[in-house]
Amino acid sequence: MPALGMSHVAFCVRDMAKSLAFYQEALGFRVLHDRRQETTTGGLPHVHKHRRATRRQVTLAYGEGDTRPQLVMTEHPGEPPDGEPIKLDQIGISHVSFTVPSVARLAQQLLAKGYQTAGPPGAFQDQSCQSAHDHSDHAAPASCGSSSRQCSLIHRRN
Repeated sequence: MPALGMSHVAFCVRDMAKSLAFYQEALGFRVLHDRRQETTTGGLPHVHKHRRATRRQVTLAYGEGDTRPQLVMTEHPGEPPDGEPIKLDQIGISHVSFTVPSVARLAQQLLAKGYQTAGPPGAFQDQSCQSAHDHSDHAAPASCGSSSRQCSLIHRRN
């Protein structure tokens, strides 16, 4: 059966409040759902590396209506997360990319708000890409597409 589209991308964050602030302030995402869920029953114990009691799950969307894919962020209140964010040469999803009208303008706005790039602000221009970091240590790139090129911006706040 062929896929009809992408539903969502889910990732665990270190600090939900800081991650929500980033996605809402920097990229204009809106919260669709914010819920707490028991993780000790059903299939959930089988998809966690560690035994967890609960999780907070926030679903974010961009634009108007039921836009897809959506972002689903998870946090385990009162329990430390496990692991470190991965780099591009490691197994796993290293980033998710968003289309924005201007990557250069977004980079300027993020720098003005205190976000730091992973390298000098102009270091990735040859690859049409810019990298930075958020408080939850996950990559959330933005891309500016045109018919002739695509560029990326990965943001994390230090």
